[in-house]
Amino acid sequence: MSLFHLIAPSGYCTNQQAAARGIERLNASGHEVKNQSILARRQQRFAGTESERAEDIAALAQLTGENIIVLAVRGGYGASRLLDMIDWQALAERQQHSPLLICGHSDFTAVQMALLCKGVMTFSGPMLAGNFGAETLNNFTIDHFWRALRNPEFNLEWQGNGPACDVKGTLWGGNLAMLASLVGTPWLPEIHDGILVLEDINEHPFRVERMLLQLFHAGILSRQRAIVLGSFSGAEPNDYDAGYDLPVMIEYLQSRLNIPVISGLDFGHEQRTVTIPLGAQARLVHGEKATTLSISGHPILSE
Repeated sequence: MSLFHLIAPSGYCTNQQAAARGIERLNASGHEVKNQSILARRQQRFAGTESERAEDIAALAQLTGENIIVLAVRGGYGASRLLDMIDWQALAERQQHSPLLICGHSDFTAVQMALLCKGVMTFSGPMLAGNFGAETLNNFTIDHFWRALRNPEFNLEWQGNGPACDVKGTLWGGNLAMLASLVGTPWLPEIHDGILVLEDINEHPFRVERMLLQLFHAGILSRQRAIVLGSFSGAEPNDYDAGYDLPVMIEYLQSRLNIPVISGLDFGHEQRTVTIPLGAQARLVHGEKATTLSISGHPILSE
């Protein structure tokens, strides 16, 4: 069984009951959950002061032992405040020995990109409160979480939409809003020949398009081999849109790019989500019958 070490670099966990339920489930499965004291911390909307939340990240460099899973409690907002307060190189050096398996999504994407700039792979996947602590645990999500953390090679398969393709590249991405916010900063990795996987929540299709165009005009999209779109919950159009919806937006994006845009992956702010190792190597194959993403080269739990 594994040791889970909690961190809370972003928003205060308003659903304390969900967090407690997540811990209870992990304990019932034989896992140990440490650093639970951070759950009660609060300053305004944040899970503690800047110094407290930055220390959550910095202290990871001092953790010792094997098979440690670092799990973000929740997203929200707040990680961006910490980016210039952390010695990312110290964390990178610690990862050279029995690497921590760091997992989260949403606002946590900012931390994950800063680490990827230093060559540190992390996992974009479930978090304590929203996923492990959900009223009903999603078996698909939990299965794919352990699949990613336990297997040096694994596949994701789904019925995608988009042009046929067979490409290889570095797998990276996460929350679109966070990636767009990092453009022009030292904390967005410069990935060439990548497979960029994106998701977001509560963003109207035109806002999704605007953020994608920001990445496009910054030259980031053209450096990739393919783009994979996950879930965009809460992206419903309104009467004013007159037929402009997410599929139309994706069609427009594809018209501006000479690389494939494949949609439909269960990835993001839904209860049903895959876990993706950011910085791993991947092969994306999309045909008439199915889409397959074959992933390898990421850190895993030791036996």
